Amino acid sequence: MLFMKIISVSLIVCATLLSGCATTRFNSSVDSLAKADATVKKRYILISGGKEGEVNNLQFQEFATYINKVLTEKGFIKVGAFQDADVAIFFTYAIGNPQTYQYTYSLPIYGQTGVSSANTNGTLTSYGRTATYSSTTTYTPTYGVTGSTTHSYTDTVYTRFLFLDAYDVATYIKENKMDQVWKTNVVSSGSSNDLRLVMPYMVTAMKPYLCTNTGRKIDVEVTEDDPAVQLLRGVQIR
Repeated sequence: MLFMKIISVSLIVCATLLSGCATTRFNSSVDSLAKADATVKKRYILISGGKEGEVNNLQFQEFATYINKVLTEKGFIKVGAFQDADVAIFFTYAIGNPQTYQYTYSLPIYGQTGVSSANTNGTLTSYGRTATYSSTTTYTPTYGVTGSTTHSYTDTVYTRFLFLDAYDVATYIKENKMDQVWKTNVVSSGSSNDLRLVMPYMVTAMKPYLCTNTGRKIDVEVTEDDPAVQLLRGVQIR
């Protein structure tokens, strides 16, 4: 019975772990800084912070659509000309080189470890002056960990980056000086090197902290079925 209980507990743990892994989770670290009057500068123009000509890149345009959506939801107003904006927001994204890690772990082996007790039951049968005795001895085994097996696996991790840097347009026009109003950085690590897959989750993670001062890095988890991600992608929620 003890052995069966150990197996049952192990199966429950495994089932719990599997059910927890059924939904993909994207973890990000968000760090945001802002001046005290940052929230009053709502008119913006989005500019590529990467290589020249990137604004014509289809991937940049797709990602910029996500940024524009969340900025609009936060009360920002997109304008068409630099001089009409309060802030110029530079949008930069990147992915780091893969980092490979090898992990080793042990799993227990369960089996019989001994005998906890023995119980003998006998029967005495009498035939006149002759008597016979028969007995049966029942042993109760004990179960537990009898050893272990060693396993290893390799994991490849990619670090993804998203940067938004907002600069005051009026200061730049008047003084030709870059005066930063606010900045929001997102760093995410995971097994995927597909920025098109990961970007909506990173943008969703940063949305509550845009144009704010977080005071520290904030860890944010976004699941693959998060309605905010689906809406960002343009998927209608029923």
